[in-house]
Amino acid sequence: MARGNFGERLKRERELREVSMEELTKATRISARFVEALENEDWAKLPGGVFGHGFVRTIARYLGLNEEALLGEYDSARAEHSPAAPPKPEERIPSPPKWLPAAAVLVALLLVLGLFFTARYVWHLYAAHRAAKKSAAVSLAPQPQSGSTSPGPAEQSPSMALSMAPLDLSVSTSAATRVRILADHNLLLDTEMPAGETRHFSGNQQFEVTAGDSSAVLLELNGKAMPPLGAPGASGTMVLSQKDLRP
Repeated sequence: MARGNFGERLKRERELREVSMEELTKATRISARFVEALENEDWAKLPGGVFGHGFVRTIARYLGLNEEALLGEYDSARAEHSPAAPPKPEERIPSPPKWLPAAAVLVALLLVLGLFFTARYVWHLYAAHRAAKKSAAVSLAPQPQSGSTSPGPAEQSPSMALSMAPLDLSVSTSAATRVRILADHNLLLDTEMPAGETRHFSGNQQFEVTAGDSSAVLLELNGKAMPPLGAPGASGTMVLSQKDLRP
């Protein structure tokens, strides 16, 4: 199949860096048939969605190319060969039932009454709060105790704030494979995931991911794409934590 600008550029950049096909597939853990399909723009042999983006992003990172620019060229080249969406059939909007206007007026009236009583309730709460605040101002305020205080949230370092952030793991499959996931040493999943499925998991400290086919699984930690679990066609295990989010 004849190559376009994207496939020619990808192959040219690889050859300029004297990177062989075998070296590229071994370093990125992407199957050679997927790399050849990208260079030949053979879209029928490539998975779509996040998997195609993951392949292009991983190759660009290894070759030292601009990831976003290469992804833009990939999307443009793929869009040119995508079949046009069929026109949607014209749908006739049924006329509303006769009772609908009366029901709408009734609902609007109930909303107005509800807002009125809610506003009165909120005002009474506000008035009671102000009265309690004035009463408390009369009493003497306690003196602050001397000594060191622990740093507040604004004084925490960026690394400490990053370590306290929750973890979100996205697992997508390009082919059916068995996937096992532990979050903070607790088993969340151990089942066969079909092709094209995406699941999300939450954790605090780390995830341990095991897949029967490493090339069939794409991982994203807090929106950041992670490297493959292992060699294509082989099982692999990876532990992901806060350190994988650091630049």
